[in-house]
Amino acid sequence: MAAQSNTHTASTNHNIAARIGRWSVRHRRSAILGWLAFVFVSMALGFNLIPQKNIEQMDALPGESGKAGKVLNDAYPDKAGEQVLVQSKSLRASDSQFKAAVADVSKRLKDTEGVSEVAAPQISKDGHSALVTFSLPGKKDVTEKSVVHSLAAVHAAQKANPELRIAETGDASIQKAELDKSNEEMGKSMFFSLGLTLIILLFTFGAFVAAGIPVLLGLTAVLATLGLLGPVSQLAPVDESVMHVVLLVGMAVGVDYSLFYLKREREERAAGRDANAAIEAAAATSGRAVLISGFTVMVAMAGMYMGGIANFASFATGTIIVVAVAVLGSLTVLPATLSKLGHRVEKGRVPLIGRIRDRGGLGLWSRLLDRVLRRPLVSAVLATGVLLALTAPVVGIQTSLGGTDTSSRDLQVMRTYDRVNAAFPSEGGSEIVVIKADNATSPKVVAGIDKLERETAARPALFQGKPSVELSSDKTVASVTVPTVGEGTNAKANKAVDALREDIVPNSVGNIDGVEAYTSGEAAATRDFNEAMIGHLPLVFAFVLSAAFLLLLVTFRSIVIPVKAIALNLLSVGAAYGLLVTVFQHGAGKALGLQSGDIAAWLPLFLFVILFGLSMDYHVFILTRVREAYDRGMSTGDAVAHGIKSTAGVVTSAATVMVGVFAMFALSSELEMQQLGVGLAAAVLIDATIIRGILLPATMKLLGDWNWYLPRKLGWLPKVSPEPEVAPAYG
Repeated sequence: MAAQSNTHTASTNHNIAARIGRWSVRHRRSAILGWLAFVFVSMALGFNLIPQKNIEQMDALPGESGKAGKVLNDAYPDKAGEQVLVQSKSLRASDSQFKAAVADVSKRLKDTEGVSEVAAPQISKDGHSALVTFSLPGKKDVTEKSVVHSLAAVHAAQKANPELRIAETGDASIQKAELDKSNEEMGKSMFFSLGLTLIILLFTFGAFVAAGIPVLLGLTAVLATLGLLGPVSQLAPVDESVMHVVLLVGMAVGVDYSLFYLKREREERAAGRDANAAIEAAAATSGRAVLISGFTVMVAMAGMYMGGIANFASFATGTIIVVAVAVLGSLTVLPATLSKLGHRVEKGRVPLIGRIRDRGGLGLWSRLLDRVLRRPLVSAVLATGVLLALTAPVVGIQTSLGGTDTSSRDLQVMRTYDRVNAAFPSEGGSEIVVIKADNATSPKVVAGIDKLERETAARPALFQGKPSVELSSDKTVASVTVPTVGEGTNAKANKAVDALREDIVPNSVGNIDGVEAYTSGEAAATRDFNEAMIGHLPLVFAFVLSAAFLLLLVTFRSIVIPVKAIALNLLSVGAAYGLLVTVFQHGAGKALGLQSGDIAAWLPLFLFVILFGLSMDYHVFILTRVREAYDRGMSTGDAVAHGIKSTAGVVTSAATVMVGVFAMFALSSELEMQQLGVGLAAAVLIDATIIRGILLPATMKLLGDWNWYLPRKLGWLPKVSPEPEVAPAYG
């Protein structure tokens, strides 16, 4: 046994994963304590000393909208607009009790710390509602605190006047409510994700200790990354949603990587190796697969840096860090933990569950695979047809940057927001023309604004009402709010943007020397975002697809395998897009309690990058086993059957964990998080069933030896295997 172990050690000296694993086993105390110290220090940095710095949304927008946002942020004092609705079904605004309540609200607000510009109340047309507006000066971190005081004052006014409805809504109060709700849901999602993952792993390993190790690794990787985002975000601010993305990806890959490693270690021990030899064998095989898979995922995520939008860059940063941390933990603390536990990893065995093992020709996957390989052409055609049918709705996809329409109505502030809009209706929406000049009150600029007003008044089909003008305190910026007939991002709103940008602004304020004029607003910002994203898509696609192609080309020394893998991945991503459109845009998910609405503008590109990275994990893992079997002399058909059957258990467990973790986020009250969870879960499920169980084996059987075709000109490529075969423990 010792001789065999030494031979294996000598044969893997070049394997960095094996070397790290040996070091970890020999210095397990240092590895375990070092990992815990790393996680603790990271959390202390990000949660206490250097909190996360978020992107200023207006500054992060691309195109004209981003330029307009930067001008506005620089020129106008930071403040949040808030409103208090005073409402009664029976009392009218002219009644003394109603007047007293409004006066009480105004007085309390004026006496509240951090509140300014309390305006005279507006009265609704029906006379049953009054609106008191005020401001909370300061940047977001300041208004987050001052809004607590204003909410308390409004709550006190409600208690003092129980006969009326008195409630606050506005920028800061909505942000606070959404943040509180998001943090609460994130905690619940993590709790349920951990519970569901533990249950799945209990069925996989049959023991609490073995099942708990991947969960702990995934959890510590997520916590460490959330902490590291604090100092990292000081250099490049991140999107608020990056925490959700880190939790999603971190738990998925953290559990998957340790699952692959732990399963291989148990297999090696079952084959007769002692504990440390089994760990070294797992490090040399699954550890190396984890290293290459993690690198592949990180390279794919880096494609988001080329998206041309700050939000994508922050998602790339978060996912790259959490994958790197998960890989680091899998290669260092995991071998040390397994060595420390030894056979105690089997403790806490669960009666009646037992282990789920790969069972050769038995089981659901074996029966399905046998049928697929008997009729590969029919199977491939049917599976492709199903995926194309699922993809078809993508043709009508509509995207949006979101806003108040996508916020959960479970929040009181949003219900108040809706009541304000109902009591004080405004027809249509508005766009903003931001004008920057040395002197925005100069005759030329004033004449240009007058011309802009005349031009919009001459197009009643697109614009309505007189534009309002607000000057900055130094008179260098004028913000012109132009009321439009269209709302949100509908066709009329987009036509208004076209008219402003292509005709009205260039012929009025836009042709004055020394003057900058930018058009922004919801429709304009959504268009700029979509145009920037679409404009950068070729670069992102080229980067991600090239990276995937080169990785598979070198790994499998075949030009057919990478082309086919890319095609299959594109089919699964397209099907996931189609399901998103069907479930959310067409409202099919309402029966399941999901919201309906346009697809988040950032989601398609994000899903493409994430799913391409994650799906490569399974392709590399499965195809490696297929190639090994083929190299040992099996026919392609037999090698496919062997490779898929031998990996069915671990890949199914890993995919189930991913689907479960992602699906938890579909329970969020936020539309964007629901879409993210459903999109990721659907794509992984499709990849693990239709792609892995049908299309991959069917196409490989049809192509036969052509799967391994490599042009002679590429014969110089190095022979690389992410999981080289290890000699068995006994002859």
